[in-house]
Amino acid sequence: MSWSIIVSAVWVLAATMTALLPMRGQYVPGVALLILAPLLIVWLGYDFGWGWSVAAFAGFASMFRNPLKYFYARARGLDVEVPK
Repeated sequence: MSWSIIVSAVWVLAATMTALLPMRGQYVPGVALLILAPLLIVWLGYDFGWGWSVAAFAGFASMFRNPLKYFYARARGLDVEVPK
């Protein structure tokens, strides 16, 4: 089995464990997972082709849609409300 699949499976398990944490405990591991995801997607694309990268990116965007919306709004200069 390819190392990219093994590391990606561990990433999925870590993301699932992070989702089970209370909201306050999700920030640090969530940001780490958010930063690592594009690297894993590129690695999967390198090993298996761009089609799998597109599928992985769709899953990533679905999973992290709220943080991605937040960063997009901040990049546009909009004032964004953060949950307490």
